Formats: sequence, C-alpha cells, structure tokens
Amino acid sequence: MTQQILERVAGYEHRFNALFEEYFDRVSAQIDAPSFSRFTPDCVQLLRELSLRGGKRMRVVLLHEAARLVTEEPVEGLGAAALSIELLQTHGLVHDDLIDDSPTRRGAPSTYYAYRERFPDHPQAALGLTVLAGDLALALSLRVLLEESKVPVAVRQAMIEVQTRAATDTFVGQIVDLERDFAAAPDEDLLHCVADYKSARYSILAPMQLGLLAAGRDPALFDEELREYARLVGVCGQMRDDYLDLFGDAAVMGKPIGTDLRDGKRSYTVNALLAGVDGADRRLLEAAFGDPACEPETIAAVREIGERHDVPGTMRADMRRYAQQASAVTAGWRSRWREEAVTFFELLPQWSVGRTR
Repeated sequence: MTQQILERVAGYEHRFNALFEEYFDRVSAQIDAPSFSRFTPDCVQLLRELSLRGGKRMRVVLLHEAARLVTEEPVEGLGAAALSIELLQTHGLVHDDLIDDSPTRRGAPSTYYAYRERFPDHPQAALGLTVLAGDLALALSLRVLLEESKVPVAVRQAMIEVQTRAATDTFVGQIVDLERDFAAAPDEDLLHCVADYKSARYSILAPMQLGLLAAGRDPALFDEELREYARLVGVCGQMRDDYLDLFGDAAVMGKPIGTDLRDGKRSYTVNALLAGVDGADRRLLEAAFGDPACEPETIAAVREIGERHDVPGTMRADMRRYAQQASAVTAGWRSRWREEAVTFFELLPQWSVGRTR
C-alpha cells in the first residue's frame, strides 16, 4: 500500500485502541451484576484482555475507509460502529477457540484455556463460562450501537440490522464450517461458501455497510457489487489463513502451526495437499490428519512434503487470482466515489495475500 494509506491505517488503529480501552473502563462499571458476583467482573476482564492484546483492526480500517468513499470530513457514529465490529470479533474469537480447543490466542491463553486454568476441577463450568463470555461480547456489540451511537434513529436501526445479519451469517458459517469436515472431499465452491459466510460477511461486508450508512449512503443501492467484493476478499483472506496455518511462522502469528491438520479440518491447504500428493507422502499426511497428538516433527514433515510438491506456490497463485478479481470489482467505483478511498479498496486484496499473520 502507499505510504499515505499506511499512515491512515496506523492512525485508525492507534485511535481505536485508545477508544477500546476507554470503552472497557466504562462498561466494567455499567454492567448490572449482583454485588456478590466475582465471576462477572472476571468475565469482563478476560474479554478486555483478549480484545486489547492485538489484532490487525482491519475491520475498523474498512469501516473508516468506507466512510471516506463518501467524504473526508469527520463522520459521526464511526466510533460506536467500530466498537460494535470489534466486540463481535471478540465474540467470534472466544467461541472459535472453544470449538477448536485452541490453547492460545494472540500470544496468550485463549479465554477457554484461561477458564480451564482457573477451574481445573470443574471442566463443565470452564466450558459454560467460556460460552457465556462469548455471548456477553455479542450482546455488548449490539448494546454499544443502541447506547453510544449518536446518529439519527433510522441510521442506528439500519446499523443494528447490519450487525444482526452479520452475526447470523457468521453463526451459519460456523455451522457449515463444521459440516464441511464431514465431507470426504469438499470442492472449491463449498470452501468458498464457508469463507463467505464464516468470514467475509462480518469482516468485510458489514464494516463497509456500516461506514457507508454513517456517511449518509444507503449500501443497499450497491449491494451486489459490495457482496461480490467482500466474497472475493474473504476467500483470499481465508486461503491466506489456511496457508499460514501450515506454512506460516508460529512466532509471528502468536499461535502454533498445523492446527487444521491436527483437528482434521478440510481447509484450503489440506485440500491442496490431498490433491497433490500420493504414495508414502500421502500415507504420512493421512496418518497426521485428525490426530490431535500429532508431534511438531510430523507437522514439519508434512510442511516439507507440501513445499516439495509446490503446494505453497499453487496456493499463492490462486490467492493472487482471486485478489485480482476483487481489485477489478473496484474499477467502477471511481465514477461515484472518492479516488483515495477507492485506491485503498483496490490495493487491499493484494495486501491480504501477502500478510504474515
């Protein structure tokens, strides 16, 4: 991306992180819990720690850049919308890590494992509290729009509708993500569908819709092209996530590699491996697939097999192809929207396929 865009992105992240801290200071005092409850403030603190300890904040960036498609003037309502987006993301992370039994997130214990450490003799309570922590984050993501969004009532209602649809689509995406792994050999269209529902609709489409709403534009007028752009960028992003799960750097990502292989997930990477290897290589891969006790040495061996068969190169070529298609969607935006913001959305897919975490 251009230096000017990178400076804008850094500014969004810096300002939002300060806003998120202030929000958690407020919400800790606002939640109506019985005075005797120790678990409630502990739950809020775990959500705070997870929310504040990292992440790319790309959804926040998309929100602000979508508003910049319309105007470079300050836009009311973006702060509350950004909080809503990231609280929905926190909800997703809490539940994702529970579903995947992930011990770490962003370089620290996941919420599920934090509760397991607190309650080693009460595993069911640890599970239940994790579910409820995710549920609380979801409720807060809607509540913040109701209570802190200083926009006209009609706009606020439209924003809440965007977020509830995004949450619903994400839940469906999680369901079909699990369903995908029951398919012997899911095809590319199925993988793309999962990426669209599970990720693209809440991570890309919803922030763009919220930004346009805050800036006074009805996103429904551009629904088809926004959805196509979001779907293509979402596919790129999910392919990159799956790629990094085996071919990435664990230290950079803040979590171990090989998780999808151990969990028996039919990810883009696993599909590409299964399609590209045979003989002894395939037997080793099939033995590792779905084995939660799979040793790091075996993961390293599978990674070497993939590199030998140029699976990383094939996947990078596919990612670039979808990124180019996404960038092409933005070609028609220059006739009605501001050049500098259109350039951001044109370059975003290329950035997505090159990121390292």
